[in-house]
Amino acid sequence: MSALQATHPTLAQALWPSSVSKPLRILLMLLVGSLLLTVSAKIEIPFIPVPLTMQTFAVLVLGMAFGWRVGMATVLLYIAQGAFGLPVFAGTPEKGIGLAYMMGPTGGYLLGFVLAAGVCGWLAERGWDRTLGTTALAMLIGNIVIYAPGVLWLGSLFGWDKPILEWGLYPFLLGDVVKLALAAVAMPLAWKLLRRS
Repeated sequence: MSALQATHPTLAQALWPSSVSKPLRILLMLLVGSLLLTVSAKIEIPFIPVPLTMQTFAVLVLGMAFGWRVGMATVLLYIAQGAFGLPVFAGTPEKGIGLAYMMGPTGGYLLGFVLAAGVCGWLAERGWDRTLGTTALAMLIGNIVIYAPGVLWLGSLFGWDKPILEWGLYPFLLGDVVKLALAAVAMPLAWKLLRRS
């Protein structure tokens, strides 16, 4: 069986005690994960050329740690909370809330979050979260999956005659490289510490 076909336990499955029922475990993961996404959206770190939030880091790491199904479900729960008007997204409530916010410039990135959590989770279930190189590659793929619908949505919303890449891609690349490096170290390190214990 190839590495792409083999299924490995996720970090959450390896850490969680088997004595806890699976439905309860999934419910707690969904709630804790959506809370972490909210907190990560609100953290702004001064950075160049734009402030850095930890939201994409949280999306990709949660996807890898939870697996593709629970990872996507977690991001969908987070988006549903925002759709119902809770101020869970970056810049809310100052920049609006609910569906009006979601239909604005960040709408495509929110879709990308769901897809990226799924892709990173699927790769983690095939062991891509165990080494620095494969984790970095998985995170890079996840970032591309976030940017693709985000940039496409921006272009559709504002028109391709506008500087879409200067608005929605270039300013964030340096920060995403930093977050990618952090995740590429964190995931394999977590597995290493787990094996030692």
